[in-house]
Amino acid sequence: MGKGGMSHGSAGEAKDGEEENMAAWLLGINTLKIQPFKLPPLGPHDVKIRMKAVGICGSDVHYLKTLRCADFIVKEPMVIGHECAGIIEEVGSEVKKLVPGDRVALEPGISCWRCNLCKEGRYNLCPEMKFFATPPIHGSLANQVVHPADLCFKLPDNVSLEEGAMCEPLSVGVHACRRANIGPETNVLVMGAGPIGLVTMLAARAFGAPRIVIVDVDDHRLSVAKELGADEIVKVSPNIQDVAEEVSQIHKAMEAGVDVSFDCAGFNKTMSTALSATRAGGKVCLVGMGHSEMTVPLTPAAAREVDVVGIFRYKNTWPLCLEFISSGKIDVKPLITHRFGFSQKEVEEAFETSAGGGNAIKVMFNL
Repeated sequence: MGKGGMSHGSAGEAKDGEEENMAAWLLGINTLKIQPFKLPPLGPHDVKIRMKAVGICGSDVHYLKTLRCADFIVKEPMVIGHECAGIIEEVGSEVKKLVPGDRVALEPGISCWRCNLCKEGRYNLCPEMKFFATPPIHGSLANQVVHPADLCFKLPDNVSLEEGAMCEPLSVGVHACRRANIGPETNVLVMGAGPIGLVTMLAARAFGAPRIVIVDVDDHRLSVAKELGADEIVKVSPNIQDVAEEVSQIHKAMEAGVDVSFDCAGFNKTMSTALSATRAGGKVCLVGMGHSEMTVPLTPAAAREVDVVGIFRYKNTWPLCLEFISSGKIDVKPLITHRFGFSQKEVEEAFETSAGGGNAIKVMFNL
């Protein structure tokens, strides 16, 4: 069990004068219910946070629709949500840098700090990671959560709580750009203009990428990408036989070699396109995980010495995300397309909106 709280079975009664902490529980396929959520005792290095902004991630929708995401399977009721920001209400006895009233963004994963990967600094790969709303760890779509203070990052005065919650998806793009060594001489192709494709595009620009082409099957998402700063957009089909023609379109749109491609979808078609479009000696970064297994033209790409790297979540990204947002290098506000309160009806409507696609990019709860 993570710091977030205990299962509904141990909820018990709130003390006299205290409001009962409530959370959105995933109880079964397409079944979410707001129920009591008992918090653990506050440890000396912990803080209690009143949640104010929580975004819906694609993984949340996967859990709601199928009770699983990749190899993670929901086997018992679980509180959903992990993109979050809030206000400190109480601090543990050893917490020195945060005080009640501070507005903070939460990094949702608690690593062990003892294994070799943690000691190497790659704590995002820790096999003992306890991550909000990844079974069996409870998430953060709740009135209050308890979390380690060192994973709570104080928001600059000009950064809103919603923007603080957006640090989580933005962190994926920032980590991807670090893995791919994006800089002022890197022309970038982004496959997929969904939420992660868009934050990866924004991060690449903030890292200095001079030219960015983004690709998708959906006209609306491409128009949003263009509004957010893509240099060129290319509409593609879902048909694998169209890869060669679409690679030609991408090269024409780029007007130069593709130095780095980010596959933010993770399908046979998108990865095949990325591998084929990237110049000799370039790099492909697999960000999306649409398929657990893919059949792709790896041998021709290897013959051109195209490097393939993967990413998993992120590490040490919150300070840079907050700097990018605070300085104006990245504006995440246009990504928030829908807002909901924290009632049973609104929770259900919010997840329906997020799952339905359409014009929705990021759906945000205001608690």
